[in-house]
Amino acid sequence: MIIAILLAALTQVGSFAAVKSDSGDLLIADFNTRGKINTRRCTGSFDSAIRRGDSGYSLKIKYDVYSRSPVYSSVRIALPDIDASDYDNLSFWLKGNGKTGYSTVFKIELESSGGQAGYHYVTSVIDHWQEIVIPLSKFKGLTDISSLTALSVVFEDKIASNKRGVIYIDDLRFTMNK
Repeated sequence: MIIAILLAALTQVGSFAAVKSDSGDLLIADFNTRGKINTRRCTGSFDSAIRRGDSGYSLKIKYDVYSRSPVYSSVRIALPDIDASDYDNLSFWLKGNGKTGYSTVFKIELESSGGQAGYHYVTSVIDHWQEIVIPLSKFKGLTDISSLTALSVVFEDKIASNKRGVIYIDDLRFTMNK
């Protein structure tokens, strides 16, 4: 327990921290402490009504890519220079908002301190919680995962199945194959 607290203090960015769990996962954000996010053409907020579990928050992303010109919306989360070399996957829980609508596809980007950026398209958004597991090897353009500095959720007008909508993300973490 003390080691986890010390690790969190050393790797904290805003109020997001990378903390190793008992299962061996590296938890990036459960959004319960909320934290700092950067947005472009969308709203990122923390929702206590729609979340995984009995308490806490999820990240609510309300996006809008309806435009006559090419446009995108994004939420960017700064990472505390994470070495993901010991992990196989980026995993998180995902849910589309059935009332407001949502795109069934969006892009996840990972950036490294060396300037590399990789991306992967999530193509299976539905209106109830599901676990998404993306092998790190599937991020196109990213070969160095030893120093990850940012994660972005991106909605692009050219691929969004619904140009306006809301999705929820919870328990963002790096995991190992089991």
